[in-house]
Amino acid sequence: MVTASRRLVARTRVLAPDDPRHHRPLPDLLPDDAVVSWVRDGEGLVGWGTAARFETTGPDRFAECDAWWHRLCGRMDVDDPVGLPGCGPLAFASVAFTAEPGRSVLVVPEVVIGQRNGVRWVTTIGEGTAEHREPEPVRHPGTVRYSDGQLSATGYRQAVAEAVRRMRPDGIRKVVLAHDLLATTSEPLDERFLLVNLAARYPNCWTFAVDGLVGATPELLLERIGQEVRSRVLAGTAWPRPGHPAERLAAELMSSAKNRYEHAYATESLAERLQPFCSELVLPDEPEVLRLRNVVHLATNVWGKLNETSAGNGKASLLRLADAVHPTAAVGGTPTDQAVRMIDELEGMDRGRYTGPVGWIDGSGNGEFGLALRCAQVEPTAAPDDADGRGGRARLFAGCGIVSDSDPDLEVAEAAAKFLPVREALEGLR
Repeated sequence: MVTASRRLVARTRVLAPDDPRHHRPLPDLLPDDAVVSWVRDGEGLVGWGTAARFETTGPDRFAECDAWWHRLCGRMDVDDPVGLPGCGPLAFASVAFTAEPGRSVLVVPEVVIGQRNGVRWVTTIGEGTAEHREPEPVRHPGTVRYSDGQLSATGYRQAVAEAVRRMRPDGIRKVVLAHDLLATTSEPLDERFLLVNLAARYPNCWTFAVDGLVGATPELLLERIGQEVRSRVLAGTAWPRPGHPAERLAAELMSSAKNRYEHAYATESLAERLQPFCSELVLPDEPEVLRLRNVVHLATNVWGKLNETSAGNGKASLLRLADAVHPTAAVGGTPTDQAVRMIDELEGMDRGRYTGPVGWIDGSGNGEFGLALRCAQVEPTAAPDDADGRGGRARLFAGCGIVSDSDPDLEVAEAAAKFLPVREALEGLR
């Protein structure tokens, strides 16, 4: 689906210090109208309204999104005296995990408010009539009830056990399996309620919203600013449980052979696919530990500089780079093609855009894509079993990296810990 055949105008200006929008937290500026978000540590981008939109499916989804975005930018008039990454023409993107049957989306908001390095600006795309919409009060979702999704926790345990049984004979070293959980609310589900609560509890994650997919991801798939690229690879997880207090988790994680192997697979798969585009690529010798409220992860920060050929021929646009590296072993497995086939067979559910790239791109080639983790797909209508039609529904996702010595019971517990960020946000915890 494509919208916006008319020529658009993108205008960016710095917000003056006396503008009431200058000092408020970015999520607090959102009205309840097609909201989009990418915020971390108080900086980032939020937007609303729809100036243009593109949807696609299939194996060429990255290339089709990239071509549409370049065509749209080519017929856009731009007034951008600010010139920072994220200014001027901007689209929020959410790409399906696999080619079929997932739907990939690019959304160009009518209004974007951004902040980088302490500078705050506003961009209007199109008529600009939506800029001064006052945010309505954020609605509480009321009572939250949970039920099994397409794959229950019991079904997930069985899938993990079967993966472990088959891994060595099938030559698969790692596979990332997930399951889902349905949340039904007694009142309409306001995406901003999730965004505000997630940002408060996970400020060092990227809090995102694109076309109803809302979450707080700790994993940066790729950032491109100018000719530099960065990534934060996560794989290997521990969480507090009896006999494993929080203060011991980091040391246990770093000394765990299972988690170190899992992390090495993810880092190596990203580096192998990114290397052809780079003249320099730097990976630390050892991972570090990323501490979050619910879990701790092994993390590796990767930095690269694009080579002149890649930077000059358009083949290293952020969407095409994402196509080259996705799915990494962090969300697919190793070897990737075999692992993804096993995922499809054992999960038996449609992941949609969960574990796909999510983030933003601008008209200058800059952008950031995280992996859509710790997230939920908010349904646009009430749940079918909601008698009065007032409530809302969201589909939550969580998954784990499975290797040959994984314990199915521990993997079920790890997935439960990864559901916590969105569950707590739904229940109003900050």
